[in-house]
Amino acid sequence: LGLLLVHVNRVVSADRLVEELWEGLPPKSPGATLQTYVHRLRQALGLDSLRTRAGGYVLEVKDSDLDALRFERAVREVSQIENASPRWVATRLGEALAWWRGKALADFEAAAWARPETDRLEELRLAALEDLVEARLALGEHGVLVPELEMLVSQHPLRERLWEHLILALYRCDRQAEALRAYQRVRTTLAEELGLEPGPE
Repeated sequence: LGLLLVHVNRVVSADRLVEELWEGLPPKSPGATLQTYVHRLRQALGLDSLRTRAGGYVLEVKDSDLDALRFERAVREVSQIENASPRWVATRLGEALAWWRGKALADFEAAAWARPETDRLEELRLAALEDLVEARLALGEHGVLVPELEMLVSQHPLRERLWEHLILALYRCDRQAEALRAYQRVRTTLAEELGLEPGPE
């Protein structure tokens, strides 16, 4: 199910499913075993959206039926609307980020096939979070954002945009000395970890 959801609405070949599921060590009759799994999956889900296609299977799902697709649609919608009000952006992205209930594909953390999708969704989540913070800064919420941003930069110390937001929030709170210390922290972190200087922003 996880594999089919990662490739939702696209045909996944039976050969690929066998390779990914058993990581190169398939059972004696992989085709028959796979068919049994698909049959059980159809029964468990009670759905007819798991369809057999030439050489493989496709799980057909609407955007509204899958949190990841709903999230991506909301983020895409925000990015496509020029001159959207900060209030609307904050509301829309706040709703989208609220759909996250933990790490993406957490049940499949050890599976090699899940890692690229996990990384892609996490990057999308963090970018949306940065956009949300930017909208909230535009709404004058710098005071309440400082502790949130301090936590975020400790969790993601190489994301310059989060540091930029923290420094700006501190400055707007008339905490210029702390803003300068935050700049020195990110400068040191980037130099030690990546050998880079912070960008102009």
